[in-house]
Amino acid sequence: MFSKFILIVDDNPTSLALLSASLEDFGYAVKTASDGESALILLAYHRPSLILLDVTMPGISGFETCQRIKANPATRDVPLVFMTALCDVDNKSKGLALGAVDYLTKTFHQEEVIARVKIHLQMGELLQTLRQQNEQMAAEVVRREQAEAQLKIINQQLESRVKDGTDALTQATDHLQQAQDQVIQSEKFSTLGELVAGVAHEINNPVGCMTNNVNFMAEYGQSLLNHIALQQRIIASNDNLIQLADVEAIENHAEDIALDHITEDLPKLIESMAMSGDRIKAISQSLRTFARTDKTHKQAYDLHTGIDGTLLILRHRLKANGDRPEVIIHKQYGQLPKISCYPGQINQVFMNVLANAIDALEDRENDCQPPAISVETVLAGKQIEIKITDNAGGISETIKRRIFESQFTTKTADKGTGLGLSIAHKIVTENHSGQIECSSTTAAGTTFQITLPVSA
Repeated sequence: MFSKFILIVDDNPTSLALLSASLEDFGYAVKTASDGESALILLAYHRPSLILLDVTMPGISGFETCQRIKANPATRDVPLVFMTALCDVDNKSKGLALGAVDYLTKTFHQEEVIARVKIHLQMGELLQTLRQQNEQMAAEVVRREQAEAQLKIINQQLESRVKDGTDALTQATDHLQQAQDQVIQSEKFSTLGELVAGVAHEINNPVGCMTNNVNFMAEYGQSLLNHIALQQRIIASNDNLIQLADVEAIENHAEDIALDHITEDLPKLIESMAMSGDRIKAISQSLRTFARTDKTHKQAYDLHTGIDGTLLILRHRLKANGDRPEVIIHKQYGQLPKISCYPGQINQVFMNVLANAIDALEDRENDCQPPAISVETVLAGKQIEIKITDNAGGISETIKRRIFESQFTTKTADKGTGLGLSIAHKIVTENHSGQIECSSTTAAGTTFQITLPVSA
């Protein structure tokens, strides 16, 4: 069923056999190792799709084995899940800091193991796909630069023929538009590639909640079924005449199964699972809207949905990071009508502006006040104004004058291409007949104001 395999590393033969059998019964190919050294030898010749690694083992520990795996370029991207009987937060934090994606606590529930294995295999495949796409996008950027250089030469040659209105000029314009559209889409998928690990973590949390609650739901359900069966037996054996002893038996059984607790907790479990499902759905919808290529025709769209969806995708970046505390989001939403626009492109503008604000907050030197981003929307006549403001300390006038230039960036090469805000400017001004402006106060913060017409 699967061409790749799962590597299980555990010094306990019984645990190793049970876990292997469970995974194999579900159709997964499995390889095993009884200690860290054996696992490292096996990894020198084979690359698994997922590693389940015991923390406590003879010889080198699970943590040290994990360090060596993550230090090896050939295996560092393989998803790794620790297995442990330890439940303390320090051990879990240490494992996650070393690069593990999850924890399984012994003893195992087969349903939980299969659910977690399945989601991490899927996320691993998604990460691999996005890495390949990033490589393709990098090649596309090179091709785009070559195409732009070639188009520049063509345009210079065609300037003398403008008066004649030749077909060659129209063709060159079409090529240029295609190249620009490709740049927009390339930048969009590049952004998705950078965000996928954080989004995967945001999805993993509600998935974990749902898989954990399933076990409790099963226990509660079985207890309730047993209680109903007891009452049915009593009614049937007494011709519908219930004796005092029968009432006591029912009450004792209700006490044994903690019926009051089940009655109180079951709705909470259902509500928690429903909220988790809604969160996964919201993330999925936000990603789908952001990734769409909607250049054919405009649609009626709620801008608040776009802003909230973008903030949801960026939620992992808003959390506390190192010395920087959590970024506070202040929303001041006005009553807005839907506007005629390309939703995927508008969300790309929100993504670029908000991501830049978070980058600025991470680099700021002024820590006197908590990092914050405010988002304000207002209807002004037949236009909508969106103001996104950070308190990162502002930018200089020199930088502000060049901020929408293509390939201009103040970031290091690994953090920015210099295309994000220039693409945002093109989307707002050329594709939506709007305006985007930047204002900044030194030692205070920066505001991006986006103005869009309600209808095309």
